[in-house]
Amino acid sequence: VQLQASGGGLVQAGGSLRLSCAASERTFSHYAMGWFRQAPGKEREFVAAINWVGGVTRYAYSFEDRFTVSRDNAKKTGYLEINSLKPEDTAVYYCAAASSWGVPVSASGYVYWGQGTQVTVSS
Repeated sequence: VQLQASGGGLVQAGGSLRLSCAASERTFSHYAMGWFRQAPGKEREFVAAINWVGGVTRYAYSFEDRFTVSRDNAKKTGYLEINSLKPEDTAVYYCAAASSWGVPVSASGYVYWGQGTQVTVSS
């Protein structure tokens, strides 16, 4: 499965973005999908994930109030909506797919990765 993340950009603090993750195959619906981010000089960190059917979501503790993960399997696309953006949200955001019935929160649980989309938040 090839993943293509998009939707990043330059936004002012307080704004919102909706990131998309388009999959190349319909088998995307068989995979859990996760979002990670990596800020300059920092390790990649888990943001949110959603199970294959979309009924179960998990968020990193500090992200659960401003981040919303969703998916549309008919469109082979996953989404990450970010509200009330802060400068510390500046990072490259990656989507990933896991061959799992659950919702992995570790990067090691994901087998397919998109190339990342840059989000830059200005103060």
